[in-house]
Amino acid sequence: MFSIKIKRQKTIFFLYWFLLAYIIAALVWWFIALNQQNQKMTEHELQQLHRDDARFNEKQEQILEEKKRKTAQYFGEGITFLMLIFAGAVFVFRAVRRQFKQSIEQQHFMMAITHELKTPIAVTRLNLETLQKHKLTAEQQQRLITNTLQEANRLNDLCNNLLLASQIEAGGYIFTKETIDLSELVSECAHDFIIRFPQRHLLVSVPPGITYTGDRILLQMAINNLLDNAIKYSGKEKNVWISLIQLDDKISLTVKDEGKGINDLEKDKVFDKFYRIGNQHTKGSRGTGLGLYVTKRILEQHKAEIVVTNNTPMGSIFEIVLTGKNG
Repeated sequence: MFSIKIKRQKTIFFLYWFLLAYIIAALVWWFIALNQQNQKMTEHELQQLHRDDARFNEKQEQILEEKKRKTAQYFGEGITFLMLIFAGAVFVFRAVRRQFKQSIEQQHFMMAITHELKTPIAVTRLNLETLQKHKLTAEQQQRLITNTLQEANRLNDLCNNLLLASQIEAGGYIFTKETIDLSELVSECAHDFIIRFPQRHLLVSVPPGITYTGDRILLQMAINNLLDNAIKYSGKEKNVWISLIQLDDKISLTVKDEGKGINDLEKDKVFDKFYRIGNQHTKGSRGTGLGLYVTKRILEQHKAEIVVTNNTPMGSIFEIVLTGKNG
């Protein structure tokens, strides 16, 4: 299916460039034909003149001036039409290319979302069937229940990102402001991930008493997305850090990982909708390309910034900078 779309896209672009070349060739031919006609008319008018006419030189000059005027007119009209054609061609080309890009991104998104939805459902169903059909020890039951809860939380996060992305784009989300104990919120999010991923190394540095005015639900989702992203792209033996500090009226929330990192060309693109790092066909990690996009939109609602830099010796650092006096 993907190769068919690529071939169709190449065919459309070939026809587009062929028609554009044909239109330009027709415009050039039109200019040459009119110029030749102007030349013939000038020669004909000059032949009609009589040399014994007292105004011969004056009439000859008028005919030649008229020829120059028409040539300049044809040239000016041709340049104007050519510029309009090029402007329209560039506009159409960008619009079509953007449409194809969005179509391909949506196709990748649908493939990813199908996998993301089916996997937790399948795991949950298998765990429940195992609990139903087999007599397990208390430890085995607890392990299956924990795994099922992890998949349920994963499914819940995915649904939240989908709903919020659609609401934000449609302008349907009502942004609320309240005084939040940010230290408590970050600690709760980190504790939740420690429970969900007990085998991972999540290091937390959050001093008490840091408050902020904003939407608690949105900020919780942004923090969860950054933690999920860090855990997703780090190895099981790698560390993930989350820290919160306040300097004057600025609050900095930092999430660091020891994954493969992000190259400089992709640092801005990771916040685009549906964008995922690397080749779309070779990605092994789960994800839909919505988490960082939603996080960026949430922070825009709070007039906050998010930047991504390289961790040393490897990995990425995502830093959210909040203005403490935003409320």
